[in-house]
Amino acid sequence: MLHINISAQGNSNLNFSTFEEYGFPAPLNGVDAEINNDVILKFEDEEEAIIYAEQLENLSTELNDKHSPQYIAISDVIMAIRNDEFVQSYTR
Repeated sequence: MLHINISAQGNSNLNFSTFEEYGFPAPLNGVDAEINNDVILKFEDEEEAIIYAEQLENLSTELNDKHSPQYIAISDVIMAIRNDEFVQSYTR
């Protein structure tokens, strides 16, 4: 199981509540909240994480306002997945 942490201190200040409020799709294995309000995405493996990031990229292209909080939050999630050391090793 792969867990990817999205810091509540990121550009979007995304936390578990705003993740749900924005209606973002959850990964197949779910989403948890850390005690510090960070969002934890749970994946079976790196491939599943990459597919999820691609789904979010498709969702982001549908947003008209590229400066909206939702767009910035999606970008934070995508970057956290793409920057994960296990995902990076998998894609090499």
